[in-house]
Amino acid sequence: MTETRSTQFKHVSYLWDEKKAAALGNDEVALLLYRSNLLGADLRLTNYGGGNTSCKVMATDPLSGQLTEVMWVKGSGGDIGTLKRSGLAALYMDRLLNLKKVYRGLAHEDEMVELFNYCIYDLNSKAPSIDTPLHAFLPFKHIDHLHPDAAIAIAAAKDGKRITEALFNGKIGWVDWQRPGFDLGLKIRQCLDDNPVIRGIMLGSHGLFTWGDTSYESYVNTLEVVERCAEYLEANYNKKRPVFGGQKIKSLDKNLRTQQASALAPILRGFCSSEVRMVGHFTDDDKVLEFINSYDLTKLGPMGTSCPDHFLRTKISPHILTLSPDENLNDVQAIKTKLQPGFESYRKMYREYYETCKHPNSPPIRDANPVVILYPGVGMFTFAKDKQTARVAAEFYINAINVMKGAEAVSEYTALPRQEAFNIEYWLLEEAKLQRMPKPKPLTGKVAIVTGSAGGIGKAIAKKFADEGACIVLCDNDAERLRSAENDFLKNYGKDAFTSVQCDVTDKTQIETAFRVGALAFGGIDILVNNAGISISKPLLEHTEHDWDLLYDILVKGQMIMTQAAVSIMRKQDLGGDIINIVSKNALVSGPNNAGYGSAKAAQLHLSRLNAAELGTDRIRVNVVNPDAVIADSKIWAGAWAEGRAKAYGVTVEELPSYYAKRTLLNEIILPEDIANACFAFVGGLLNKSTGNALNVDGGIAMSFLR
Repeated sequence: MTETRSTQFKHVSYLWDEKKAAALGNDEVALLLYRSNLLGADLRLTNYGGGNTSCKVMATDPLSGQLTEVMWVKGSGGDIGTLKRSGLAALYMDRLLNLKKVYRGLAHEDEMVELFNYCIYDLNSKAPSIDTPLHAFLPFKHIDHLHPDAAIAIAAAKDGKRITEALFNGKIGWVDWQRPGFDLGLKIRQCLDDNPVIRGIMLGSHGLFTWGDTSYESYVNTLEVVERCAEYLEANYNKKRPVFGGQKIKSLDKNLRTQQASALAPILRGFCSSEVRMVGHFTDDDKVLEFINSYDLTKLGPMGTSCPDHFLRTKISPHILTLSPDENLNDVQAIKTKLQPGFESYRKMYREYYETCKHPNSPPIRDANPVVILYPGVGMFTFAKDKQTARVAAEFYINAINVMKGAEAVSEYTALPRQEAFNIEYWLLEEAKLQRMPKPKPLTGKVAIVTGSAGGIGKAIAKKFADEGACIVLCDNDAERLRSAENDFLKNYGKDAFTSVQCDVTDKTQIETAFRVGALAFGGIDILVNNAGISISKPLLEHTEHDWDLLYDILVKGQMIMTQAAVSIMRKQDLGGDIINIVSKNALVSGPNNAGYGSAKAAQLHLSRLNAAELGTDRIRVNVVNPDAVIADSKIWAGAWAEGRAKAYGVTVEELPSYYAKRTLLNEIILPEDIANACFAFVGGLLNKSTGNALNVDGGIAMSFLR
């Protein structure tokens, strides 16, 4: 009978649902997945992608028909919070244990990983991770290996071993820091053999192992151990000295922090993208502010992190800005001049770290720019190849802050030695994992803002760009349609692929807000698509001044102000950029009842040429896509425009699609996706030396040929 355990915790979340667990019956693998997902749902227990879980069950050998013990364990590169059966590796236990016979010692650690493949039971297994032997050599049916901040704080403390022994009365073992691998698995088993009454093992500067006879017992054991660590830390905060030595500077108010961050982010992005274009993330979480505003920042920041999962994501140490919180950021060149030496110094430090620690067979040095940038009084920026990686890097550094805070409260924080850190960061097995990753998509690392993107052409462009790897700022004046687009993007692309902002392109204040949102969410802007539009079709004498002003405000002035805002950010980044203006066949072709719309479209087209001529020296390309008669999902065609065009051509509204198709040389109906494909052609990498051009997507209308 399962022992009754406490379900009341203050510092961790008890999420076990007896009904859900009972519904899984005796399927131990299903219970492993259930437990793993619960543990991964609480970032106080483990970080994204960090840690691993396992269970051992009896199964039928498909060759012999005999029962054999099989271990199911999280495979390489997975995340326990989202773990599914396809993310598990299943291996024969007898074969894993037999690997001890061929193990040749620490100098030959890496060769053991390849031998794991000879132990695979389930042919659909995920690749086994380096931590496989750590689970295999412990005899327990269910095991959790996690990276809880509270536990690592003790594991990274100068006298963490003593604290662990005293805190748990000898019921938690201790293994000194060692890089994960076969030998560490042997040392963990030796720790258990030497201390058979323990309920878990603390790994120095690394993490925690806990276990149980059932999935539930392992789950609760894990919570209890982490809760005890957290209680101990809490009791010691401010006991011997203020947290992080106390507050040195005061944070700006929230609104001012946001303003400073959005203004500075594109400049920082430019520096961090000197080798590879990066996407940014910003947070002013209270935990971050407590650390970056403290006296201990200058002592602890350069030390780097302890847990290997942390610095793999965040680099060896952060870059700390010397700007004052209320620094005047209006003079962009002056700020760049002020920041330049700091970035050069960081890159020099990183190159020296590499050269000092490298081995003859080490992979080439990677990007020397910082991942984590701390701005005292304002917040933390992180930059990485995509938004998810940047966001996760921020989460990991907050984990590192929590570890430093706890370690300093109970003892003295110790970071991994530089050589040990390097051996993890440039581990050949880690390099092999990086090399196996899919190649980036054409727009990976790019950020695009698309006006009128809640439907029709704009939404199709936004989705195409997202499909190709870009981060998207959805921008539309229709709140209801924008909410629908948000739900669509969240479902199909996830929270890291987009942000959104309601914006009227005739309102300069709203435009500035939209670009601030983009800069804060992703670090800047690379692509602007001016797509917002309106159509009014009337005979000349029926046109009103209001009609005229509305057309020119939205189509011409809107394009102008949006372009100004985009160029301002693109120049801060100094990475070039793309501006695509969605104009129309009507910019080139004269037609009846179209004086206002057609002339405004012509103005858009020529404004594009003028901008292309001016912005070339900034490596900002300006190009035009000219659609015609795109009816699907269009607000324009839901209004009086359709009736006006039908009247002008002597057909019914229902006959318009076929009328437009028949008048084209290709006899084709033009869809929003066709316009999206044309936009991607300009920004996808094959036309990087093209600017000032127009691409007609109208099925072929001879009167609109440019030459």
